[in-house]
Amino acid sequence: MKQAAEHAVEADSLVKTYPGGVTALAGLSITVRPGEVFGLLGPNGAGKSTTVNILTTLVRPDSGTASIAGHGILSRPDQVRRLIGVVSQRSGADPSASGRDNLLLQGRLYGMGGPALTRRVEELLGRFDLGEAAGRPVRTYSGGMQRRLDVALGLVHRPRVLFLDEPTTGLDPEARAAMWEEIARLAAGDSLAILLTTHYLDEADRLASRLAIVDRGRVVAEGTPDGLKAELRGDAVHLELSEPPDEQEARSLVEMLPGVREITLDGRRLSARADDGAAAVPVAIAALDQAGMPVAAVTVARPSLDDVYLRYAGRRFAQTDEPVAGGAR
Repeated sequence: MKQAAEHAVEADSLVKTYPGGVTALAGLSITVRPGEVFGLLGPNGAGKSTTVNILTTLVRPDSGTASIAGHGILSRPDQVRRLIGVVSQRSGADPSASGRDNLLLQGRLYGMGGPALTRRVEELLGRFDLGEAAGRPVRTYSGGMQRRLDVALGLVHRPRVLFLDEPTTGLDPEARAAMWEEIARLAAGDSLAILLTTHYLDEADRLASRLAIVDRGRVVAEGTPDGLKAELRGDAVHLELSEPPDEQEARSLVEMLPGVREITLDGRRLSARADDGAAAVPVAIAALDQAGMPVAAVTVARPSLDDVYLRYAGRRFAQTDEPVAGGAR
């Protein structure tokens, strides 16, 4: 029990299969420390939301264990629910009630009341820039305002762990940037642990102090965003060919170049890692052009989380973003 209490969230070998034989989780394990933003990065269907549903006691795992601040999700679910705040993908606010009334009701559900609750509600309205709209029905709020209210609702009772499940999905760029700033401010607090699920690479890169890349219900890589990218030595080189090439021939040509490795081909897009991208590109272009495979466009960049995903999952992030049957998320 001592080891579990050292973590805000601990999950070990979680397995969940939905009717129809769809495996949402296939042995997922993570730990989240107090005071950090931990990102679960993966495409739709990777198992992120199922993980959140299990950790917030909404779904029982088929096997595996999990705890919140040392309290088992199966053995002490009531205690777990008092320690967590949840911001789900869909707003939990009553659209016909005002923002203030939603916050007051949320506090009362957690046993709060009197002047202490009133002060807490006013504090949150001010913090999330909702003071002027506090008396209006939530249905009149913009998408960004509704999301800020959702986060405020999750914080009323001062939880130890805040779950943010795809918090910026559907927001316009301005509202999304504002939500990023608010999450960063939350992360600067004392000991609140934040578990963030996202399928946005830039969001995970910017907000997560540590992250786990999830693919088909398993963690395939874990670490800091900078640390994971640093594992990929050299430059990422992407060549867009004019026509779909003979895969074996194109791969063989590029494999012969010095300092080039980890070659993948997706249609007309050939990607590789190179010790020196600037030096490798003209040689690669010349070799492909001589073989009748002219290059239409070239990109050389430092490693990104997309490159990390490609290395550990064997395909580009965008290739995995597809619907999954049977309820797995």
